[in-house]
Amino acid sequence: MGIGPRLAGLVRLVHPFPSILDGLVSGAVAYLAGAPPIDAFRLGLAMTALQFGIGATNDIVDAPRDAGHKPGKPIPAHLVSTPVARAVAVAGFGLGLVLASASGVPTVAVAIAVIAIGLAYDFLLKGTAWSWLPFAVGIPILPVFGWLGATGTLPPVFGILVPVAVAAGAALAIANALADVERDQAAGTASIATALGAGRAWAVQAGLTSVVVVAAVGSAAILSASTGRALLVAIAGCVPLAGLAFGRGGGAERRERAWQIEAIGIAALGVTWIWAAFS
Repeated sequence: MGIGPRLAGLVRLVHPFPSILDGLVSGAVAYLAGAPPIDAFRLGLAMTALQFGIGATNDIVDAPRDAGHKPGKPIPAHLVSTPVARAVAVAGFGLGLVLASASGVPTVAVAIAVIAIGLAYDFLLKGTAWSWLPFAVGIPILPVFGWLGATGTLPPVFGILVPVAVAAGAALAIANALADVERDQAAGTASIATALGAGRAWAVQAGLTSVVVVAAVGSAAILSASTGRALLVAIAGCVPLAGLAFGRGGGAERRERAWQIEAIGIAALGVTWIWAAFS
């Protein structure tokens, strides 16, 4: 087998889309908090590395089951061996912690919490009806990691951001589960989507996403000194709603794209909200 497929397997192993998106959010928040560009980049890279480790661990844990139901995944496809995947996971966690350490002990503590949440999902909660919980807890950590890494403290307004981000994380978890609902049902794997049923899961996701958008736009209108900034928050809020509508009633591939649109939209909404609230 050539080096090209193996490199592609390594890329897929670390789940690049959500991992890089998470890093971009943390880096952008750090920059908005006043971090110099090099420090914002470092914090964004730290979060990306941590997520790479979580993604690789996820594929290691899932490899036995994926061999029967998802043979195209890197380990079942023999593009990446299990020892190499373990080395990638350890390297990701190690790099993330080293990069976070330059911002002090509190930031390292948050980085350790990120790893703990990811491993709880990989080893304990994935394949259960509680698989949404790490998303709900993990999404708020992204802006916390970026802001804390840049300033060493958190402003009181994060008391609004964090609970709204919890709802956003739960909504994204349901969207992610909906993309795989047929495969999970066929494999006998539990998820929030299989527990609720596709229709009810979509309705819960729609309600959570709507609450997030309304809360973000409303609080931005109160906190921002500029109507234009609040309007940009509203425009950003249209993106996850568009993804929500796009995935309604579609097949697995369409729901996968809808989840990606929603993830990008939630990320853009969060960063835009922080920009509006603090600029």
